[in-house]
Amino acid sequence: MKHEIIIDIPNHLDVSTSPELKNILFETISDVEAISTTGDIILDFSKTELVTSAGLRVLMQAQKNVQASSINMTMKNISPEVMEVFNITGVSKIFNIL
Repeated sequence: MKHEIIIDIPNHLDVSTSPELKNILFETISDVEAISTTGDIILDFSKTELVTSAGLRVLMQAQKNVQASSINMTMKNISPEVMEVFNITGVSKIFNIL
């Protein structure tokens, strides 16, 4: 059975919020792997206005983890400002973005 889980990304994904997001993401990845052979994790950026290097690091670590599994991680509702950060840093090439 395929599972879909939506995670809301905070307004500011920075050094103060990225540890909590990291915990949520890695627990979710483990949970999906434990109960299913496939799954989708949707990261909803509709409230996100700022992503710093600390936030990018967490997102890239999560992407690396899901690449080794049958989980798809997709990002959606990304603002132009956040997308610009993704494009400038080059991470937009490694993420699945809707």
